[in-house]
Amino acid sequence: MNKKLSTATLCVQGGWTPRKGEPRVLPIFQSTTFKYDTSEQMAQLFDLEAEGYFYTRLQNPTNDAVAAKIAALEGGVAAMLTSSGQTANFYAIFNICQAGDHFISTSSIYGGTYNLFAVTMKKLGIEVTFIDQDADDDTILAAFRPNTKLLFGETIANPGCSVLDIERMARIAHSRGVPLIVDNTFATPVNCRPFEWGCDIVTHSTTKYMDGHATAVGGVIVDSGNFDWEAHHDRYACLTEPDPSYHGLIYTERFGKAAYITKATSQVMRDLGSIQSPQNAFLLNIGLETLHLRMQRHCMNAQRVAEYLQSDERVAWVHYCGLPGDKYYELGQKYLPNGSCGVISFGLKGGRDVAIRFMDNLKLAAIVTHVADARTSVLHPASHTHRQLSDEQLREAGVEPDLIRFSVGIEDVDDIIADIRQALEA
Repeated sequence: MNKKLSTATLCVQGGWTPRKGEPRVLPIFQSTTFKYDTSEQMAQLFDLEAEGYFYTRLQNPTNDAVAAKIAALEGGVAAMLTSSGQTANFYAIFNICQAGDHFISTSSIYGGTYNLFAVTMKKLGIEVTFIDQDADDDTILAAFRPNTKLLFGETIANPGCSVLDIERMARIAHSRGVPLIVDNTFATPVNCRPFEWGCDIVTHSTTKYMDGHATAVGGVIVDSGNFDWEAHHDRYACLTEPDPSYHGLIYTERFGKAAYITKATSQVMRDLGSIQSPQNAFLLNIGLETLHLRMQRHCMNAQRVAEYLQSDERVAWVHYCGLPGDKYYELGQKYLPNGSCGVISFGLKGGRDVAIRFMDNLKLAAIVTHVADARTSVLHPASHTHRQLSDEQLREAGVEPDLIRFSVGIEDVDDIIADIRQALEA
């Protein structure tokens, strides 16, 4: 597919180009296994000497078409689908980290990712240092160690809605010879393409806006192909030195710009196996076809809702980078000039108890653990997704105890605002 095509066209037609007599719609290749005529043909596949399909845990035509579409949307060289966004973030880091290594993450990330980094990865011997993304350069640079392998952040933080200064973070990471990995779930490539600002690897929970309809859990890792692993040969020996599990193959020599994503697929996915099912990839592709349309509506509705909340005297505070005067308004204009996303965070006067009563009185907006789909939904992170964190940890993660995460859907915005109004009055 021509990379010069617009985002809208790539959403609809990227990844799958049918030939004469083939289905116009991407088919579901619902097979674990693919047949070959000779033993030698199969051997070449297992040695990564030939391209092709042999087992869906490693590659599947449906998955590959959808991954190619997302790679094109982000402007990357290749992508790999995973079973969830959590898996995408785990594999993205585990692909270049092992026991004894260290990485740095912004503290304002999604609570599940925070717990993955702080608790589970620590059990694997991989240590994380959390930093305030708004700290000055010297403070962030002080967090780096000789064994630091990467810097991680979210374009738009879930649920605090802070905006990452991608260009600055990329400059800091590169000054220490490590890649910047950015979770671009909330912005989507429709509203921000982190590679254009110096980011090296992008992840998504495709469960959110990309799917858009709360039908299929999934994730994706996209490789820009821009980070020079060989320039830091010793630090990334996993990519630049022979892999004994593939007869001494060296990923940077064999696969060049696709070294990182090839290793993620052929080694990490091979061994851990958290694949996205072809059925889910098919559903994800249907969602992607309208992503550019839905994001416009999400952002248009959210802007109206944020303005309404800001004007209501019962609301204590609102975080949405589309509001002039918001702490992240300038960064939003730089990185997200066409709109950010449909997620707003706000607090009500009266604190946590009032927030819970407000949510319980909503009728159109549903209390769900999900966010970023066509239907308006609401959550109180301190009581739900972040309930494992103390109030101090919540604040470190950019989540006030009274924070309400309001995910504005694509319904009629006047109906959404009327629902908020009646819940506030109740």
